[in-house]
Amino acid sequence: MNNSQNKSSQQSSPHPPLGDRSDNRGCVVHCPATIANLVCGFDILGLALEAPYDIMEVSFKDEPGITLSSSAAYNLPTIPEDNVAGASLLALMEAYEKPVGFHVHIDKQIKPGSGLGSSAASSAGAVVAANHLLGNIFSNEDLVRFAMNGEKVASGVKHADNITPCIYGGVTLIRSIFPLDIVTLDAPPLFVTVVHPQIEVKTSDARQILRKEVLLKDAIKQWGNIAGLVAGFMKHDYQLIGRSLEDVIIEPVRSILIPGFDAVKNSCKEAGALGGGISGSGPSIFMLSEHESTAKAVEVIMKNIYEKLGIDYKTYVTTIGKGGVKIV
Repeated sequence: MNNSQNKSSQQSSPHPPLGDRSDNRGCVVHCPATIANLVCGFDILGLALEAPYDIMEVSFKDEPGITLSSSAAYNLPTIPEDNVAGASLLALMEAYEKPVGFHVHIDKQIKPGSGLGSSAASSAGAVVAANHLLGNIFSNEDLVRFAMNGEKVASGVKHADNITPCIYGGVTLIRSIFPLDIVTLDAPPLFVTVVHPQIEVKTSDARQILRKEVLLKDAIKQWGNIAGLVAGFMKHDYQLIGRSLEDVIIEPVRSILIPGFDAVKNSCKEAGALGGGISGSGPSIFMLSEHESTAKAVEVIMKNIYEKLGIDYKTYVTTIGKGGVKIV
């Protein structure tokens, strides 16, 4: 972490004030991974994770505009319009309406294409950090709007199910995109186990295979599960949460892209997990558990399945991240 911060600091020089802004020269933020959809809530439900998270440093620069750099792990675009963080910042700067310049350095720990909100972490982190440097003049809802421009770069669609929990923390419901209507949901303590098979599923590709029409009987069942899941969170009813983690529309189609999916889900539920499914568009799979011991047992099951399949993987046992993007 320190190496990436020092590298970024060396690329920015002292500067005079540019526009109305705080005296802070730069800041470092931790940008959490997120799980979108939560099985039945396609494009409307999401939660933040305590780990993993990206580390970003955003600092003022003398000239208006945006410059970008990143750690060596991934070849991220350096043209602002092609970079999710850059596109999000451009939207913020347009709303700011005064000349300002930022340098952004991204130490990406959330692998792109993992289904864990990698693009959302960069998009949200950039605008939260810039807003902090500008004196917090924009609301969280404004920041979601700005960061959705980054998601459009990544997937071709302005969706907010990863962006919103990344900024707000916890569990969030997007009742509407246009106009934006965000509802934060109180959730009981939950442990989250994630396995990330080391294959890539692009969000844009995962959207293209979805059915364009849905049977009314399936829609009715899905509405019941979404309502049940929201009620389960708000009532802290673990059993209701478990019964509601069912998707009859998206998961049956997308799961064919993920080797071992059915084995993971069925075996983990048999071991006591409440339920789970595809994280975002995949290939990561998540399971929710009431107890840490169950979450760790679930991790062992996930490891065993992918060991037998001969597919490299990474696992996490974590909790719901309450704070969203953190200034550190």
